[in-house]
Amino acid sequence: MTQEEELQALREELQAVREENVLLKALVAELLPLREQVEGLKAHVKQLEKRLSKDSRTSSKPPSSDGLKQRPRSTRQASTKTTGGQPGHPGHTLAQVPIPDEIMSHRPHACEQCQTDLHQVIGVIVEHRQVLDLPAIRLLAREHQVKAVCCPNCHHLTLGGFPKEVSAPAQYGPHVQALAVYLHQGQLLPVARTCDVLAEMCGASISQGTLLRWVQQAASRLEPTERIAELVTQSRLLHGNETGIHVYGLLHWLHVSCTRWLTHLSWHASRGREAMQRIGIWPRFAGRGMHDRWASYDAYPCAYSICRAHLLRDCAALAEQDQELWAADMHTFLLDLHAATQEWSTRRVPAMAPIERDEWVARYFEILAAGYAAQPPPLEDAGQKRKGRRKQSAAKNLLDALLPRVTQRDKLISKR
Repeated sequence: MTQEEELQALREELQAVREENVLLKALVAELLPLREQVEGLKAHVKQLEKRLSKDSRTSSKPPSSDGLKQRPRSTRQASTKTTGGQPGHPGHTLAQVPIPDEIMSHRPHACEQCQTDLHQVIGVIVEHRQVLDLPAIRLLAREHQVKAVCCPNCHHLTLGGFPKEVSAPAQYGPHVQALAVYLHQGQLLPVARTCDVLAEMCGASISQGTLLRWVQQAASRLEPTERIAELVTQSRLLHGNETGIHVYGLLHWLHVSCTRWLTHLSWHASRGREAMQRIGIWPRFAGRGMHDRWASYDAYPCAYSICRAHLLRDCAALAEQDQELWAADMHTFLLDLHAATQEWSTRRVPAMAPIERDEWVARYFEILAAGYAAQPPPLEDAGQKRKGRRKQSAAKNLLDALLPRVTQRDKLISKR
């Protein structure tokens, strides 16, 4: 091969390499958007998997939504005590009533030895037992009759009058109405099932509209809820929560504010501060509030504590779904601390020893430090930076919520 032919072959090879390079650049330009799209789809799938894997133990979903595929797991720790009642426990057995409604005597008719007739012989009670049962449940028909009485002096006919509550030829009485409202509102039976129960138990065939009318009448007879709201705001400890409900097919929020004895319920289209301002309880409250880390509560100047049940669910979710080891340790720590406080309360211990108190605080700090160390560094924003707070992971948000509570935990342990 001559030198000219070699040069020509090299030129052709170089040209092929250039064309291949152009093709590779085009392929890379096409693959880069696809790669970004795949990464986005992976993140979306991971988010959906987390959402589907949540249950009543790792989120605020009710246990009824868990289904039959998985068995609910309790957060209770195994006890070393034997099952059943413990020594010294008073027990709760069915007791006899002092005055029975009905007495049934069981006496022999003849002597079991000589067969002498014993009907005329007075017996002595040697033992008595009671059977507590319900009477036959049926409707009691009470008829109201209006009579006309002729005056013997002027011969004028005077008519009697029906009671104010008797307004129809046939109607259900207050006891049936009270039972219906109790089943629907107190036991939370749906409207249709409440009507079915009344029909099957006592033969009261009422319509759903009648039941709803009775509920409205019962609500109108209650004292104004402003009194409940006033008493709730004056309490030392207030629990707050909000849950989604549907009102006329639209999503609203049921705001719950409760103490040990009082519960105030109010619904609003907003979940946040707009609703809280409208309801007016948290703006007036000056005690200690217990809530679920919802940021709207932090706008009010009162002391706060995070609900332990919500913290346990959040830690369980991070430990199971994101394999955050520190979250599992925090979950165990919260359970251990709760068991310790229960034991201190039983012993009526006014305060812990400083050494033991410092051990609890140090353990709390160690778990937080391990949690922060396990978090990846924040990603740099590509291109134009967005305004506002940078989005964080669920683990980082929980750590940031737990860190300021260390002083609260310190006070809790030292003041038991």
